[in-house]
Amino acid sequence: MRDGQERRQQLIRILENSTEPVSGGSLAKMLHVSRQIIVQDIALLRAVNEEIFATPRGYVLDRRMHKRYRRSYAVNHTREQIVDELYTIIDNGGKVLNVIVAHDVYGQIQADLILETREDVDAFNVRIRESKAGPLLAMSDGNHIHTVEASSEKILDNIEEDLKAKGYLIS
Repeated sequence: MRDGQERRQQLIRILENSTEPVSGGSLAKMLHVSRQIIVQDIALLRAVNEEIFATPRGYVLDRRMHKRYRRSYAVNHTREQIVDELYTIIDNGGKVLNVIVAHDVYGQIQADLILETREDVDAFNVRIRESKAGPLLAMSDGNHIHTVEASSEKILDNIEEDLKAKGYLIS
């Protein structure tokens, strides 16, 4: 029991000191355990309110001391408009935390994105193009929700206005 607690504390320290996402495989190697143990540890840490996000590039810990504001936007667009929609959010100072779609069989499906820069969006777009699976919006006729984080309500208002002006926002 003690070993697991110590490993989870070590895992938190690794994520705190990292400037980039850390893959589950890398964490497993650093901590000399299997990737499955890392997945279980992450679940346990989330259960005690550690804000650990799983991104396509790895795990990140979100422990900012300053106030952050969040808002969810229901949007609709084509696959070709994904980059423009995400740039609209990023260029206004937003951070795209996730994407959520409603599925007829599985209900709500959510995936963490953690996109903060144009480079993040470009890398995400490359993964979509190279994947056989494609973007989640394909499952919902383009309808989806993004949770966005920013340092002020004004930034979130600007994002909303720009998404509406471009015709992406669902009223």
